[in-house]
Amino acid sequence: MTSALRVPAIIFLGLVLTACASAPRRVAPPLVAGSPRADAANAVLFRAIALVGIPYRFGGNTPQAGFDCSGLVDYVFRDAAGVALPRTSAQMSDLGNRKLAIDTLQSGDLVFFESAGHISHVGIYVGERRFVNAPNSGGTVRLDNLDGAWWREHFVYGKRVL
Repeated sequence: MTSALRVPAIIFLGLVLTACASAPRRVAPPLVAGSPRADAANAVLFRAIALVGIPYRFGGNTPQAGFDCSGLVDYVFRDAAGVALPRTSAQMSDLGNRKLAIDTLQSGDLVFFESAGHISHVGIYVGERRFVNAPNSGGTVRLDNLDGAWWREHFVYGKRVL
């Protein structure tokens, strides 16, 4: 190669390598059956759904003692996926994961709700706009729909921890 052609070729190669080195925007891949994330998400979903009907108990974090919302979420993630989460819904919302809009949620994501200007509730998204949660005193762990009046009005974001 002549020196006259070598310089443009080196510049071209440098531009190509620089373009290839830039970091692409990360988008979570869809759940693929058999992938580690899909397996963990499925384990979380099955465990959460199996707990439907357990009584609500403020501060509760086991099936025997009952659950509050964050106790339920932490128990399910520890038991089904080996993931330890903070104790309260507000602390869980502070996890470093990016905030997800309602239309980008995937099974196994956490869903957060606020009242009085702060995060006050958390649940586990199962798909088709439904989530498992332990909503209130006197109630039980149940499956709710994000389109329900209170949930729609108080939803703030989701977070992906798996």
